[in-house]
Amino acid sequence: MWHAHASAALASRAAPLDMVVFDCDGVLVDSERIASRIIAEELTGVGWPLGPHEVEAHFLGNSLRQMVPVIEQRLGRKLPPGWSEALRLRMLDALTREATLVHGALQAIAAVTEFGLKWRIASNSSHEEMTAKFTRTGLTDLVAGRVHSHRDVGAGKPAPDLYLAAAAAEGIPPAHCLVIADSPPGVQAAVSAGMQVLALVPRGDPLRLHGLGALPIRCLSAVPDLLRAALRATA
Repeated sequence: MWHAHASAALASRAAPLDMVVFDCDGVLVDSERIASRIIAEELTGVGWPLGPHEVEAHFLGNSLRQMVPVIEQRLGRKLPPGWSEALRLRMLDALTREATLVHGALQAIAAVTEFGLKWRIASNSSHEEMTAKFTRTGLTDLVAGRVHSHRDVGAGKPAPDLYLAAAAAEGIPPAHCLVIADSPPGVQAAVSAGMQVLALVPRGDPLRLHGLGALPIRCLSAVPDLLRAALRATA
């Protein structure tokens, strides 16, 4: 159902497809389960007992900078001095040892390249975190010069700044871009940027992201066929 819906929507694009912008976490690199586990442990330690799935429900797609005020509001007090930095370092260490590629990530990138499309990565992670993930998963050379962090722009997702910066770096109009994301902030940022967006939802209910304006898909293996549909639309 969702694949057919996405294919039809892409096949009716008005603007040409010239560029794909990938989110990093949960789209190219399977890192969110690692981060959610560690964040759950740290939040429980400061008085907000959450499991990894609850952490994802609250914070999927958010940067640590965005999370802190939400946590402090929930706790009714400031976090201990150094808490954020200790969490960042702990996650960085775990990602360096545990991050893996999302199934189909290399095939999706290969399809984008085969079709002659520009592509970039836009993430609410820091460059340091992405370097750890890309080194661990062997993507370093492939993604060199294509990576945008929330720290490069005025505001991270759900603001459109990151995706607009990625498009501007290639000189591509936003309407000519397709985003592949997996979180509410990522979808909201793409919609605000005026870009069509595929939402990768391998598990659970895709209705939330569909309601935000995304075209849900279950796996990255669908990407080559969907790109063909989009390219035929304006051929």
